[in-house]
Formats: sequence, structure tokens, C-alpha cells
Amino acid sequence: PDVVLMDIRMPTMDGLAATEALRRRPDAPEVIVLTTFHADEQVLRALRAGAAGFVLKDTAPAEIVAAVRAVAAGEPVLSPTVTQQLITQVTGVDPQLDRRRRASDRLAALGEREREVAVAVGRGGSNADIAAQLFLSVATVKAHVSRILTKLDLNNRVQIALLAHDAGLLDEDG
Repeated sequence: PDVVLMDIRMPTMDGLAATEALRRRPDAPEVIVLTTFHADEQVLRALRAGAAGFVLKDTAPAEIVAAVRAVAAGEPVLSPTVTQQLITQVTGVDPQLDRRRRASDRLAALGEREREVAVAVGRGGSNADIAAQLFLSVATVKAHVSRILTKLDLNNRVQIALLAHDAGLLDEDG
């Protein structure tokens, strides 16, 4: 065969050992490791064993067929989840944590009261609700919202809410 779909877990010999054995042959077929697991260690071991692809079992059948064709044409294939894991491992940057850090950095431009207002906006509070919650006048809340929009170069309250969410402020109590 030109391409072998190899399950990582098999009864007699695990898929990684079988991949290594196959890839040592002079007429070695390409190997796509197929598994339900996508742990970083397994991905790296499979690639080091000579696998040309790593596809999760929950991948749509049409995508598995496309992966086989791509590998047969000499192109490596990784499931998107696996690709993201490898990027995170190689760069040391988790996209979720990076987004949180960038949002927090932007919000650092706000004063303490503006930050409280931003969190309240993020939680869906109206100007009147926020005023009552923070013991401010509605006009003061409007002024804070306006300053937040200007300082952070945002266009509307939804963007304030998204930024507060990305910074993880809506997960905190208070």
C-alpha cells in the first residue's frame, strides 16, 4: 500500500512501534496515525516514528480520505487540534492565554473606576444599573463609558464587554 492508516493502540504492537517498523522498510508506505487521543507526547512520538500524518478518529470520513490523498501526494497532514497543540508547544504561546494577556494589557490603561464600569458593562448592566451598583450618577457612568471607549479606541459597549471577557474579568466575583 502507499498509505497506511495506523491506530495508535493495537493489541500486540502499539501503532507507534508498528509505524517505526514500517518506515524502516525500503519500500515503506506513508503512515497516518489515527487515534482518539491527541496528547502532545503521542503526536511527537508519532512524528518521530516517521508518521506523515496524525488524524483524530472523530474527523469526518471525507477529511480522512482527503488526508490519505494528501499524504499519498507527499504532503504532511495534522488535524487542526493537533496543529494548534504543536504551535503552542513550539512557540510556548497558548492562544487563549495570549488573548487574555493582550486584553489585560489594553485594560491596564483604565483607572480603577473605569475598570469597574467596564466589568459592569461586560456583565450587561445598563447605565442606570451600573450607577446604582457603583453608587454613581447615570451621567458619571456615561462619562466613564465614553472615556473607556476613547482610551481603548473602541466603538461601542459590545466591544468593551468582549475586551472584559477576553481579559477574564467577567469570571471574577465582584
